[in-house]
Amino acid sequence: MRLALGLEYDGSAFCGWQSQASACGVQDALERALSEIAAERIAVAAAGRTDAGVHAVSQVAHFDTGASRPSTAWVRGVNALLPAAAAVSWAQPVPGDFHARFAATARHYTYLLQTRAERPALLARHVGWYHHALDVDAMRAGAAYLAGTHDFSAFRAAECQAKSPVKTLATLAIEGDERIVRFDFSADAFLHHMVRNIVGSLVYVGSGRQPPAWIGGLLAVRDRTRAAPTFAADGLYLCGADYDARFGLPPTRRAVAMPVA
Repeated sequence: MRLALGLEYDGSAFCGWQSQASACGVQDALERALSEIAAERIAVAAAGRTDAGVHAVSQVAHFDTGASRPSTAWVRGVNALLPAAAAVSWAQPVPGDFHARFAATARHYTYLLQTRAERPALLARHVGWYHHALDVDAMRAGAAYLAGTHDFSAFRAAECQAKSPVKTLATLAIEGDERIVRFDFSADAFLHHMVRNIVGSLVYVGSGRQPPAWIGGLLAVRDRTRAAPTFAADGLYLCGADYDARFGLPPTRRAVAMPVA
């Protein structure tokens, strides 16, 4: 039997999604809990392999098991065994051809950036930080160059294992006030560090260091060394993935609540 589940976690408590030799990944914690409930070894696959410090409000994963358990066991039972920083929100059987990663048709991320002179304390590890106000309109103008299908090599980490740097960015919406700037991203798929690299370059635009057209130039040159440094993981949230309705999943996308600063 194959089951899918939804999961949320505070990424600051883990070394990323993927299993590590030190067993510090979200995957490690989830597999331990599921294996105890199933009384057999469980391996899970996820929609997105978030990096260390990156959070999730709606990660989707799946696993196979021969164990028959009530749905409450896969949610409340697993949650009783997970660290406090992670929790399963739903679980249900799915067809055998469902795959959390390969069946996803789109993925969604949000980046929250606090803009003030003083570094955050209450929101530390849950927002990015820039020490000065940013020009949101300028960042929107820069972001307009990124919409659509492009070669995103200028925003791709050197260790990225994606077969192609060409992705379709359907949404890059930017909203903000004097406290928090919010970046919402939707794409068919993302390159390693793509969102954080884009945010870093848009901050260059918002701070006046570069004009909006510079973003278009980065796309054209396809050179990662010409773009801004990778921005902090702290403010990045995986908000979900989209799947064909035939899988009958509960809602697999959730918005990040704006923090009170």
